Amino acid sequence: MRRHSTDPAAIEAEIAHLRSLAIGALRRHWRVIFGRTPPADLSKDLLGRMIAWRLQERAFGALDRESLRFLNHFARQGSSPRRQFKPGTVLVRDYQGERHTVTVVREGFEWQGRTYRSLSAIARAITGTVWNGPRFFALRPAARRNKKNVSEESNGSLPGPGVNNEALVPAANNVFCVN
Repeated sequence: MRRHSTDPAAIEAEIAHLRSLAIGALRRHWRVIFGRTPPADLSKDLLGRMIAWRLQERAFGALDRESLRFLNHFARQGSSPRRQFKPGTVLVRDYQGERHTVTVVREGFEWQGRTYRSLSAIARAITGTVWNGPRFFALRPAARRNKKNVSEESNGSLPGPGVNNEALVPAANNVFCVN
């Protein structure tokens, strides 16, 4: 194996070299870098990615405490911690042919000139039924269902005329987040 370097170009070249190696060579690299035999069921791609991560960590430093805490929480919970949006973020949801625009404000969420503490309250006001707000605005995945049911529920709404489609970031079939 080559000497350690902190030159980004050298690290990039070493990672590119890893992609060309056979799985046996990657396993030897793993033993040198991690000091133990790699797990038998790791694919060539995953071996290469983990070795590349370790090379970058040695060259540029490890994750900070906040990032480690976030990842540990994510690993324990099995899902992402609650997402925090910056004030000014705009969520756009088409529902039954009508466009609903929600702006994140410091106090919560603004919709139709009124501030709400939660997206669920806005989803309830829009639909007239109880909804999980983050799910309604496609910020959280829906419960798993078969594809037939999911496609039947989608109304296929798209941004209407006069909307700058390039400024919209699709978050789901009929939901857009404008940053």
